[in-house]
Amino acid sequence: MTAYRLGNDRFDRLSDYPFTRLTRLLADVAPPPGLRPLLLSLGEPQHPPPPLIGEVLAANAHLWGKYPPVNGTDDFRAAVGAWLERRYRLPPGRLDPEVSVLPVAGSREALFLAALLAVPPRKAGQVPAVLMPNPFYAVYEGAGLLAGGEPVFLPATRETGFLPDLDALPPALLERTALFYLCSPGNPQGAAADAATLGKALTLARRWNFVLAVDECYAEIYTGAAPVGALEVAAGVEGGSGSPWANLLVFHSLSKRSSAAGLRSGFVAGDPELIGRFARLRAYSNAGTPLPVLAAASALWRDEAHVEANRALYRAKFDAVAAVLGDRFGFYRPDGGFFLWLDVGGGEEACRRLWAEAAVKVLPGAYFARTDDDGFNPGAAYIRVALVHESGLVAEAASRIAAVL
Repeated sequence: MTAYRLGNDRFDRLSDYPFTRLTRLLADVAPPPGLRPLLLSLGEPQHPPPPLIGEVLAANAHLWGKYPPVNGTDDFRAAVGAWLERRYRLPPGRLDPEVSVLPVAGSREALFLAALLAVPPRKAGQVPAVLMPNPFYAVYEGAGLLAGGEPVFLPATRETGFLPDLDALPPALLERTALFYLCSPGNPQGAAADAATLGKALTLARRWNFVLAVDECYAEIYTGAAPVGALEVAAGVEGGSGSPWANLLVFHSLSKRSSAAGLRSGFVAGDPELIGRFARLRAYSNAGTPLPVLAAASALWRDEAHVEANRALYRAKFDAVAAVLGDRFGFYRPDGGFFLWLDVGGGEEACRRLWAEAAVKVLPGAYFARTDDDGFNPGAAYIRVALVHESGLVAEAASRIAAVL
């Protein structure tokens, strides 16, 4: 008699989440007594959230007792639509927020649900492929697997500018591709795709009929020029269905932009047909964003002063770290985001040494990547360092890293 197996076998293929692996890696390691621990493993902004959040939440406290609509409020959609027009120089009225914007509970939830939306049982008679850069944000792999797709990892190394080489994608792979996750600026390397790369990715999505999901949650944290956005590029690319946003979804969040991770508020925007399906999916899977949170989010999307101040703080941190590290460990200033991607020769060993000898906690780069068929893991030599604390602390952390490694 065959025993009944509980659960879904797809879960057996999931790797442990990076932070679970880090806990296991450091389980038998203790930091030196008397030395202040510096935790730079989690990308959780430590800047004080704008006071505006509390003010708007308090003013809308009477709405906590109401069920929120899945598609948000008119005011939220209008605020996001106006911000997208300003930030990405979209032609006025080109993007209709009533049909092309949907609130979500932070970008992670939406990125996960995108796979359920986009991955069919079969594509071209085969298991659908879900493309993603390698290294990558762990949610992409989990979402692709649990939606029934096959994650396909595209090398994104220093040699390729830390972005996938789109010209290397073979037609046999593209014809079974259902979804392509592209993070710009990337996590963990911080590389931003230029207009040509985004345009090429969008052209491929339309030619081969797959969904291009561009994760832009770090787009507002940059040290040089503002990164180009996928909607900005799409506005100038002819859409196959008559919509300039065909086959495209972009994801944004207030977690990094506004140091409001606990607000759990973001949005997905793009193809009206896909957004309509996304709303139907969320009606079954999510209770919607609370009305006071939507009101606070609307105010944040309308305010740029706090974002500019936030960006200045991160620039100061990169200046402080650059003064300490110079060109050691392949240090470079990323196009966007707040991570260092340092080549230390062996990430896991470095993480253990840094915690044991310097009380600095970081993440091994291997935990953001998968080993290829030749046995090469593109993150194995690296550590990811999150510059989320104030400048003095990240400079101290950089000094300890340099001293130990």
